[in-house]
Amino acid sequence: MVHRHPTAGEEPMTATTAAAQPRLSVQGLAKTYDTKKGAVPVIADLTFDVHAAEIVCIVGPSGIGKTTLLKCLTGLQSITSGSARIDGKQIDGPPEEMALVFQEYTRSLMPWLTVEKNVRLPLKHLRLPAAEREERISSALAAVGLAGAESKYPWQLSGGMQQRVAIARAIAYRPEVLIMDEPFASVDAQTRFELEDLCLKIRDEFGMTIVVVTHDIDEAVYLSDRVVVLGERPARVTRTVDIGLPAPRDQITSRAAHEFAELRTEIFELIRKAG
Repeated sequence: MVHRHPTAGEEPMTATTAAAQPRLSVQGLAKTYDTKKGAVPVIADLTFDVHAAEIVCIVGPSGIGKTTLLKCLTGLQSITSGSARIDGKQIDGPPEEMALVFQEYTRSLMPWLTVEKNVRLPLKHLRLPAAEREERISSALAAVGLAGAESKYPWQLSGGMQQRVAIARAIAYRPEVLIMDEPFASVDAQTRFELEDLCLKIRDEFGMTIVVVTHDIDEAVYLSDRVVVLGERPARVTRTVDIGLPAPRDQITSRAAHEFAELRTEIFELIRKAG
């Protein structure tokens, strides 16, 4: 993970505060866009926490503001009011402790670079010892099942394998929080299941905190420790649903469980009412 010194006015991180403090904290977050017709509120008042090594999925009706929320969490857009913090530090620009995986892997990968060079790209400014840099690259590629594909180019790979490269690049950076925006929406169903299991493996292997924005309710239930459901317009948190499915999860056993069907129905009804 990225290690840093506390900035002015920020409480130093200790074992006690780390245990008590959410990894990602959103408090009263609101976002309004200024247009020629006046102010347009998109997000009204969002409050939720994400704890260390947790997977939290964010769902809601189309157009509710999920992408806007993601941009605020990653510091790509300013927040109108309220706050978003990572380890207690206000997010006012792209945090060094965070990495982002997009839905459109074809846009995020450099087609003129090999798989190895794509994964190496974000590590250049970290000033890592050469041995650690190479270890991160090799372990990330091994984790996503791409060991041996280092010299291939993205255009030589299937869509699912290209998204694995994007995920490997993110985990080689070793972020504290991994944000994923509809990460599996552009692949076929079988590949999607494989990538969902990869997401769970990454959390377990690297201890990462993962936030996934998704339209797929089944995916949200399968992946999550908790699901944050957005509703109303401008957006608010309708409910946070605890997912108590046992671990390890399995695409057949977990999805066939009675509890899975109940959770899927509960979240679907919440989204339908919100829409």
